[in-house]
Amino acid sequence: MGQKIMVGMSGGVDSSVAACLLLRQGYDVTGVTFKLWDDPAGDSGCCSADDVRDAAFVCEQLGIPHYVINYKELFREKVVAPFAEEYLHGRTPNPCINCNRYIKFGAFSHKLKELGFDLMATGHYARCGYNDATGRWELRRGIYPEKDQSYVLCHLTQEQLAMLRLPLGEYSKPQIRAIAEESGLVVAKKPDSQDICFVPDGDYPAFLRRWTGQELPKGRFIDENGIVLGENKGITHYTIGQRKGLGISLGCHAYVRRIDAGQNTVELTTDEGELFRHTVYGGDANWISIEGLTGPMEAEVKIRYAHRAAPAVLRPGSVPGSVRVDFTEAQRAPAPGQTMVFYRGDTVIGGATILDTEEPTC
Repeated sequence: MGQKIMVGMSGGVDSSVAACLLLRQGYDVTGVTFKLWDDPAGDSGCCSADDVRDAAFVCEQLGIPHYVINYKELFREKVVAPFAEEYLHGRTPNPCINCNRYIKFGAFSHKLKELGFDLMATGHYARCGYNDATGRWELRRGIYPEKDQSYVLCHLTQEQLAMLRLPLGEYSKPQIRAIAEESGLVVAKKPDSQDICFVPDGDYPAFLRRWTGQELPKGRFIDENGIVLGENKGITHYTIGQRKGLGISLGCHAYVRRIDAGQNTVELTTDEGELFRHTVYGGDANWISIEGLTGPMEAEVKIRYAHRAAPAVLRPGSVPGSVRVDFTEAQRAPAPGQTMVFYRGDTVIGGATILDTEEPTC
């Protein structure tokens, strides 16, 4: 019998095929599904009761054990509450990154040790491996760029990478679908989950009203000189760079340039060039391929999941855990709260949360 490995199984095709491939590779596989959220509006989104059942069915098909771990309280504390807090302060968070950081790899890595497992695996499209030259574990892009998910794994630690296996990193999505079909898996044609599991309809303001238990106040649109242009629907309806759905007509295209939660204002500009920034500052940095940033380093940087990585120079920030990113060409609408991830080729150097386009002082 091979090494004992526990596979995080969402009930979707990717994690199901991950378990199937690991079995073929000779591992002693056990599936586990995390119960994270009960949707008061109905059981939908990922981690639903249907997803738990699908994961259990796949495990039965594969002849492997299946367990369910309840992380609902931890999920509310580490993912949902920070998401709401960030949006209420005019920032644009990525909850999937916190879910990976604190639940799917953080809590999971500790739990599998308690249960006597050697390794963990997920269905992410990324790769990992040990670099003999540097003596460090590395996270690398998936082979197929259109499905690469290394961005959302930027907070992995050396300890987690050492026990992690990512069997889908060498495959494309069509290849994974084909393996599922060939293997007769019940989820072979199941659609991919597209939305945040606790906001399955994508209506963030409505979710925030339910979460806070109150109507969120409307605010004002202003221009760069502070002149009031009109009323806005409340800052949670907007993000930096947004043009569509503003609810105001200025006779020409207008864009969200800045959000001030303290004043409940949304600053608009009619000059799209005002959205571009050469320098972005990040905090809460996590370094993977290097122990830490000690001087200037050339890299390619993504400032959001769907962003094409752009050449930049990384420099240590003036505050511990911070980093300054100077882009070769100005980038459109870096949004505070989003995550930027640093690459060299296919290797993830690390990642940080965007703080601002002005240097933090504390």
